[in-house]
Amino acid sequence: MAETTRNGRAARSGGPARTAAEDLLTSRENRWLKEFRVALRGGVATANGAVGVEGVRLVEEALTSGCRVEAVLFSESGERHRARLAPLVGKAEIGVPVLRTTDRLFEGVADTEHPQGVAALVVPRKAEMADVLATPERACAPLLVVLAGVQDPGNVGTILRTAAAFGATGVVTTATGQSGTASPFAPKAMRASAGAALHLPIVSGMALGILLTQLKLNGIRTVASCVQDEGVDAMAPWEVEWCKPIALLVGNEGAGLPQEVVHAAEGRIHIPMATGVESLNAASAATVVLYEAYRQRAKKG
Repeated sequence: MAETTRNGRAARSGGPARTAAEDLLTSRENRWLKEFRVALRGGVATANGAVGVEGVRLVEEALTSGCRVEAVLFSESGERHRARLAPLVGKAEIGVPVLRTTDRLFEGVADTEHPQGVAALVVPRKAEMADVLATPERACAPLLVVLAGVQDPGNVGTILRTAAAFGATGVVTTATGQSGTASPFAPKAMRASAGAALHLPIVSGMALGILLTQLKLNGIRTVASCVQDEGVDAMAPWEVEWCKPIALLVGNEGAGLPQEVVHAAEGRIHIPMATGVESLNAASAATVVLYEAYRQRAKKG
């Protein structure tokens, strides 16, 4: 069935590739809008593996990440951001379809309560273990962050943003026997990461036992984050040698890491705190520890 565009022409709704850049999408059943709805409001990847990012800053991050961007969508009020994004959207080598829709239909696909009126579908790059183990020229050694059962997407995104800010070379998400880790590409996680999820090498969904074995075989020391009352000898963040190849294991917000993982790790770490404070949440603790790692690594130059 054809849908009517603002200029009066009939536009096909049979497939995204047939939608003209300057056509106004006016049907909720348009296939592009369905894909945006799945990726943003549904929070899952499309059939092509694309995830949704919403807001002018995240769309900028998507367009500069080097990942494949399948489309950029503006609402009528979101057209005010067109000039800011034009230098990126207009690049011939990117070749991004630019779509337009009404404010009402955009609100129907958006994940936020007060949308800015611009969104994009982006396909994150797929990383392998070799990618996260590689040492960039700027880094003295691999510094990995392993998220094991971190369930809150806001925490996942905040840890990714912190990891990128403090020089982590890669991230691995994995499940424990108790819980899985939220997708780093879910809309809430993407917002919390401020787009860092599109720039860091991320290996998702790896089995924890296999991961720990691979880290050991590659000479990566594992350090488990834990609280002081877990009955294990633990170091403060400044007692760890962060300039050597190392992986920080961060566990579930409530249960932490499984005891067998804590005891199997080559080192354990806790953050000394004032009396009366039991613990920090996963994202806050990771921030404290990763800053110390950055301080040591930056000092080494």
